[in-house]
Amino acid sequence: MYTHQNSAILLIHCHDHKGIVVSVTEFIHKNNGNILYLDQHVDHKENEFFMRVQWDLTGFAIPTEKISDYFSTLVGERYNMNYDLYFADKPQRLAIFISHLPHCVYDILSRVSSQEWNVEIPLIISNHEKLRHVAEEFNIPFYHIPITKDNKIEQEQNILSLLAEHKIDLVILARYMQILSESFTQSFPHQVINIHHSFLPAFPGAKPYHSAYERGVKLIGATSHYVTPELDGGPIITQGVTDVTHKDTVENMKRKGFDLEKIVLSKAIWSHIQRKTLIYNNKTIVFE
Repeated sequence: MYTHQNSAILLIHCHDHKGIVVSVTEFIHKNNGNILYLDQHVDHKENEFFMRVQWDLTGFAIPTEKISDYFSTLVGERYNMNYDLYFADKPQRLAIFISHLPHCVYDILSRVSSQEWNVEIPLIISNHEKLRHVAEEFNIPFYHIPITKDNKIEQEQNILSLLAEHKIDLVILARYMQILSESFTQSFPHQVINIHHSFLPAFPGAKPYHSAYERGVKLIGATSHYVTPELDGGPIITQGVTDVTHKDTVENMKRKGFDLEKIVLSKAIWSHIQRKTLIYNNKTIVFE
């Protein structure tokens, strides 16, 4: 199901200058690369340039381990570029954090098991035992790590050790009901994705759909974002909304909201694992 696995991806960010696109594409073309995807954006207010380019490595003249050095010397240094180079054939390793609600984790695992996503999930971590059976259904190691205000620092260090041991690239908070500490999020900058209902801050707390129902809202939503030390203030990746009416009960609203959360979170994960997100000034550039 996966296409273009033998390919390289460059994510580029720098001040806008004439000739950047030509220089990048010439570098690929002159070394016998075939461009599969190219998208670029200019923030004219900030005079900042952003670009994603992916090319086929079949017959490419530069060995993969030397592409970054060559690109830096021939193109990157000229424009003082910030860039990251990735290879599509290297699957990312995801850790999923869960608590009580299974809808998001089931959606993720179904996409992986059906080979829709080329990722590996070596572990699932939870602060409760309730969803252990989900991990067992998919033969994924499950780690129950309960957290209290008294053991939070120690337990987060245990979690970080597990993530390092399993060489995790990305953490997914699939309705994980714990606030990560600043030291934790700084250990995984822009590598933790969260999902929550979009009622925040209007309808906080444990029962947001009940509060929304009482207010007679006509739209409910979901937001997926990168996690930063600022609670629910990280760069937004995807958002979605769906209609509700006076006929919807609280349970109907929850059902619609959970469906939306699955879709929005999966879209955010897909954008990240496809290397289509680039962060600047606490905002994301999400390439199509």
